[in-house]
Formats: sequence, structure tokens, C-alpha cells
Amino acid sequence: MFTMNRLFSEQRFYYQDIIDSELKNISILIPMHNEENVAGQILDLLVSSTYTYNNVEKSPKKILDLLLSADYPHDKMEIIPINDFSSDQTQTILDEYARRYPVIKPIHRYEGKPGKPAALNEGVKQAKNNIIVVFDADYLPPKGILKDIAVCFNDPEIGAVMGRVVPVNTKTNLLTRLLDLERTGGYQVDQQARYNMKLIPQYGGTVGGFRKDVFMSLGSFDTKILAEDTELTFRMLLNGWKVIYANRAECYEEAPETWNVRARQIRRWSRGHNQVLFRYLIPLLESSHLSWKEKIDGLLLLCIYAIPLILLLGILDSLALFFLGEMQILAGIAAFLFVGAFNTFGNFAPFYQIGVATLLDGATSRVLLLPMLIFNYFFNTFYITLGFFEAVADKLTGRKTKWAKTKRFRTENSEISMAIKDLTRTNGNNGRG
Repeated sequence: MFTMNRLFSEQRFYYQDIIDSELKNISILIPMHNEENVAGQILDLLVSSTYTYNNVEKSPKKILDLLLSADYPHDKMEIIPINDFSSDQTQTILDEYARRYPVIKPIHRYEGKPGKPAALNEGVKQAKNNIIVVFDADYLPPKGILKDIAVCFNDPEIGAVMGRVVPVNTKTNLLTRLLDLERTGGYQVDQQARYNMKLIPQYGGTVGGFRKDVFMSLGSFDTKILAEDTELTFRMLLNGWKVIYANRAECYEEAPETWNVRARQIRRWSRGHNQVLFRYLIPLLESSHLSWKEKIDGLLLLCIYAIPLILLLGILDSLALFFLGEMQILAGIAAFLFVGAFNTFGNFAPFYQIGVATLLDGATSRVLLLPMLIFNYFFNTFYITLGFFEAVADKLTGRKTKWAKTKRFRTENSEISMAIKDLTRTNGNNGRG
């Protein structure tokens, strides 16, 4: 359904198409834990109006450099890097940038609970502006993205905005190429179709923003929830606020480059997402703020990290029926039609989305990797299932959770740095949009 919507249905207008001479005041939060390898580029992109990717590639400061050149007036923004219990040179780098640029106002946290949700709570509390924009430390925001995100809040009904995430290190190995396909289908088709159909696009915790007054009125991030972005999405929806997706607000990320790091990442996502499922399933169904189609979509979105376990149980059930000689329960043409329909509208849906997304991006050669996603499927299923059981244990025991940051791979001579140099030729052109 989402694939057909992107191919043949009318696309909703972008808020970025609104011409508004009055830019909003924004506060940009960047949680950081031991980010000395990426802590410079993003700030330079936000502050400097003479940004080029060549300049970024030569800078050793990474993410701070990037934010300093994002063509947004300094008197309309503040940049708040949040040093969260770092033990490397992150604090030194942030203090150096704060001395050079008054717009940068770092926070150093060495007390309380560590982790991204707690760090964001502190950052929001100290932010002076009502529009909060969030980036993870490894991101490379291009020019114009702050305007593209901020303009969406001209609509007084919008509580949160999500932009598009694009991996920058896609040439590193097979894993990064496959993750690029997943991201492409997930944003270019899935998120955009949800936005088109007025369903539930998800705020993803980075490359996006939300209103501080709404956030504070609903309560801060629960530090026990590992998917604070998903939790905020449903909390806003259940209180009558809209969450929208901005497909042209693209930002580059560093995708995991090893299977071990990816396993830990997706296991954490599953654990956190299922924590949100257990908390908001009943309130979602009972909500008076959502239409019936939003409730159905919200239910499917909440259950997305529970489905792999359901599929595994279905496989085990089929094996049990086979050995018990009960497979005749569904046989012949009925079995063929049932399995065919399930695969067509269920299992194969992500492949349709990825194929169409590569077409919309004008990069159809990437579709040749689609058969390789079968390995990703079994890999993801295993670790998502582990995350589900961890979420169940969290619910039953009330045990404490610990935030685990995704490992960074960037160095001066890494494939990411080379990719940044390549981006010089496309700076300012959102070719994927």
C-alpha cells in the first residue's frame, strides 16, 4: 500500500515550500559521549556561512564543523552540545569551540544517570528557545536543513518533525550497502507514504525537532525507555499533536560498519521499541485524538519489533504440525493462495519499498543487492527477538536500563572522510528528495 502510494498517489506538499521571511528561534541539541573523533564537523557547519565539504574534510573536529556552516542566523539559534560523561577529549573540544563561538553553549554532565534520554532532558531544560532540533554526534547536516526543519513549526498543530537519514559510508562493505537500502526504503517510501496518507510518521530522535513547551507539558524523557524517540512520538499523538515527516530535510549519518555493532544497535532498538509497545498499546486503542486508520497504523508501528518473534513462532508451529501429521489443516490450492497472499502483502513489502525507493532516488543499480537482504532478514530477526525478550524482562522486573552508544568508525583516512570529499560536487543539492 505504501509502495503504491509513492508511485501513483498525489504527494502532500512539503512545509519547506512555504516562503516565510521570519525564521524561528531554535536550540540545537547534540548529545555526546566520547565523541572526540566526530565532535567538530557539525558545529562548523551550523555556524559558518562559507561551508564547503572540502573545508569539512580537512577539519579534525567533525560534527561541530558541520553545524557551524548551516546558513542559519546566529542570533536566531543556539547550539548546545551535551557532553555526557565523556572520558576522552570531548570536553576540551567543546570548550574550545565555545570560546571561539558564543552561539555554542556546551553542557558537561558528570552526575546523574548517563545516556541520551537523560542528556536530552538536561539540554531541553537549559535551552532558551521553544523549537528544539536534535542531531546525533556522527551526523553531517547540509546547508538548509535547519530552515527545512524549523519552517514546519509554522503549523501550530505540529508537535514534532522528522527528516530523512542518509548513510554516507555506503561504500565501506556489504553491511553498509544493505543498511543504505534499508534506510532508503524506510524513509523515501515508508515514512513519506505515512505522511501522504495522514497516518503516523515516526519521530526518529535525530535530524528532527519538537516543541519545548509541549515536551515539558507532557513530561521529560523517561530514562528507563531506550527508544525515547518512539515514546515521544506516541505521547504527542495521544495528546492531540501531529508528528510529520520532511523527506527533503536530508542529513548524512555514519552507518555501523561491523555486524557486531549493528547487532547491538538493532537489539537496543527492539528492546526500546517494545518497551513503548507495552506502555502505549491500550492507550493507543482508547485514544479519542486518533482516527481509526491512525489507530491501525499506530498498532502496526508499535508491533513492528514484535513481528519477527511472531514469525518465528509461526515457523515452529508449522514444524510441529508437520511432524504431528496435521498439515492437512491448510492444504492444496488454499495453502497456495494463503502463502502467496501473505508473501505478497506481508514479507515482500519491504522489498517493494526498497525497489521503488531506489527508483525515486535515481539509483536503480542498488536494487541488484536486494537478494542479499535475505541475510539481513535472518540477522535482524534473531537480534530483534532477543531485544523483545529483554523488553519483557524489563517490564516484569522493573530493572534499570543502560544506554549503549553505537560505536563510531570515522577517522581522517576512513571511507567516510573520502565520502565527504565526494559530497563537494553535490553540496546544496538534495538529489534524493
